Amino acid sequence: MANLGYIQVTRACNQACRFCSNPPIERRQTFERVAAELLDLAERHYDGVIFTGGEPTLAPFLDQALRQASRLGLEARIITNGQLLARPDVLERLLASGLDHVHVSVHSYRPQVQADLTQNPESLANITKALDNLGRAGVTTDINTVICAQNADHLHETISWLITEYPFLHHFVWNNLDPEMNRCRDNPDVIPRLSDFELSLHLAMERLQATKRSFRVERVPLCYMTEFAFASTETRKIVKGEERVVHFLDEQKGTVRQTQWRHTKAACCRQCRLDELCAGLYAPDYFPIEELYPVFTDPDSIREAIVGSRRARARRRDDTSDASTGSNSDQP
Repeated sequence: MANLGYIQVTRACNQACRFCSNPPIERRQTFERVAAELLDLAERHYDGVIFTGGEPTLAPFLDQALRQASRLGLEARIITNGQLLARPDVLERLLASGLDHVHVSVHSYRPQVQADLTQNPESLANITKALDNLGRAGVTTDINTVICAQNADHLHETISWLITEYPFLHHFVWNNLDPEMNRCRDNPDVIPRLSDFELSLHLAMERLQATKRSFRVERVPLCYMTEFAFASTETRKIVKGEERVVHFLDEQKGTVRQTQWRHTKAACCRQCRLDELCAGLYAPDYFPIEELYPVFTDPDSIREAIVGSRRARARRRDDTSDASTGSNSDQP
């Protein structure tokens, strides 16, 4: 198993994404609190930590947090909008503190769509500079994309652009948006229907598989990604018995330990062969439950695809154990 914890190091941000699930709040994070949260993850024997925000590169103590994670034996990553990493000096400072794995949020290869979603006209231009810097530095870089109504029809085109322009990219994560936060309530036009992105997501995953790249999808029921059900974040955690701890900055959430990965099911799900492996529908008040339908794929083939890939990674680690003590872990 590979358990990764999440720590919000700030809720400040230099963008104002219209679908943001963690918009700015007045409460400020401190390094002392982050250090305690890192110790908590280490004592739980977690494999790594992902620093999030807000925008984590705005946290004045991020360098300290990265060094502390390293001292505790936690692989550290950040999820970033890439705006400050467009500056080589910022990236160099973080790399010197031990950062070697970054998730960059890219929602569309179309400049105007990216600008409208982030409320930042320079968003995509800065991302391209950041990816250039990360590629030159040899940093392991993943791409995170929030699926919304505005990009639902061209997810595959964004993938084609990314792997053409930045061939060093090898892992991609899509998160169907969380509509229960205030930004989505203020901007309901960002909420897609499942059918809006079904084809484009399939084409995107098909392209990545054909080019031997890896990918994960969260908050999408398996009936909308049947051929690629092995890539569902929730399904993988159900099969492997993984958990997730998130240390939120806002007091009402606090620390959340997630061990259950089930959402809402429809009556038709009882006839679906993947019912036991599928998390179901997240936020049914916003996504019509009538869009769910049963499928008849063999669930054992999905289990084997998930467990078998883990065995293959373990064999590769054994084969190279003399050369490296590092470990690979699944993405969130």
